[in-house]
Amino acid sequence: MTNAFPRSWRVLLLPGWLDSLPAHWQSRWQTLHGFDKVEQDDWRWPRRGDWMARLDEVLLADHRPPLLVAHSLGCQLVASWAAHSRQAERVGGALLVAPPDTERADMPPQLFNWRPVTREQLPFASIAVISSNDPYCANERGRAMATAWGSEIIDIGARGHINGESGLGDWPEGLALLRRIAERAKR
Repeated sequence: MTNAFPRSWRVLLLPGWLDSLPAHWQSRWQTLHGFDKVEQDDWRWPRRGDWMARLDEVLLADHRPPLLVAHSLGCQLVASWAAHSRQAERVGGALLVAPPDTERADMPPQLFNWRPVTREQLPFASIAVISSNDPYCANERGRAMATAWGSEIIDIGARGHINGESGLGDWPEGLALLRRIAERAKR
């Protein structure tokens, strides 16, 4: 197993609602690179406060500074958590992929407690990766959230929800973006 990052960084994978399936790039990165996935107690009915508390627990269990790799609802977790946690100053940076618009009228009721979307600037470097045809977030809404968070925006074109169904495989381009964050990160 090879890890593209110095052992001084702890890479934490933050899946979205319902977790990441085996074909998802996050699951592949976990297997290929030994990154740590933050396991949530309830993937079906995610409570924002519970997910935030779990992220704090995971961070407190290891002294290494983390790099956060969030997909979908995991992006909303990063934004909400960073606005409230005392641990946010330890984070080196975040890769935020396919943030969903939880304020949309057609969101499932399981995600209603993720409203309103947190729109505070993140206290660490971040890159937001969005798709032009994400079924869970209009492109302009994704850009607006990323701008509010202070993230660099990368639009990768029509790649759906940037998940296992997007045909990304091991997604080396995403890993390159994470390397960029690691190089820019404050230590």
